[in-house]
Amino acid sequence: MPTVPSARATRAAPAASRPFDRRWLTGRERARLAPLTTPVRIQDFLTDRLSCNHEKSGDTVLSVRSVLREKHAHCIEAAFVGACCLWMNGEPPLLLDLHAEGHDYDHVVAVFRRNGCWGALSKSNHLWYRWRDPVYRSLRELAMSYFHEYVDADGTKTLRSFSVLLDLSRVDPALWITNPGDCWEIVDLLCKLKHTRLLPPGQRRWLRPRDRLERAGNALVEYPE
Repeated sequence: MPTVPSARATRAAPAASRPFDRRWLTGRERARLAPLTTPVRIQDFLTDRLSCNHEKSGDTVLSVRSVLREKHAHCIEAAFVGACCLWMNGEPPLLLDLHAEGHDYDHVVAVFRRNGCWGALSKSNHLWYRWRDPVYRSLRELAMSYFHEYVDADGTKTLRSFSVLLDLSRVDPALWITNPGDCWEIVDLLCKLKHTRLLPPGQRRWLRPRDRLERAGNALVEYPE
């Protein structure tokens, strides 16, 4: 006979440390994001309503306002939107930085919790680096879910560490929600966070590069340049 879970175990989501102020967004912006009341709806918006920002005119770190205007985003830009939507719904706007070695890029996701388990909102032009269901008991588990597929063009696995969480409710919204320019200040904050190594010493030599079929799958993109 199944046991009855405790009230604490069935709590849907933790509350934000401070409320979202609706005045930070215009009426049109609020109307655009208001239907996104669950992580699934937020992810569908990030995936289906925003194209990929290929940064054809140079590197960008668009704010929430700029993403809604331009209708495209790459990972950290979409993470801003996801975090903003979570905050609008009373949840903490949390970012997690996944750090890669060498010339490979970091990946930034917005994270959320359900019944004590972590999930992730994410946008990527590649198949493997997107949404994660809230089934991971720790941030390390969540980060490791990206490890096998996180590779460079040569098929080498490059993911090496993950950060502590950045709570954007403690950051000036003018830096990431309404910023008319690029949000490099948030990038700097993420880089300065404490990161925890994913690979124990000596384990790197046991890593197998991804094979030809896997590399072909990794080359699949949703929005070709």
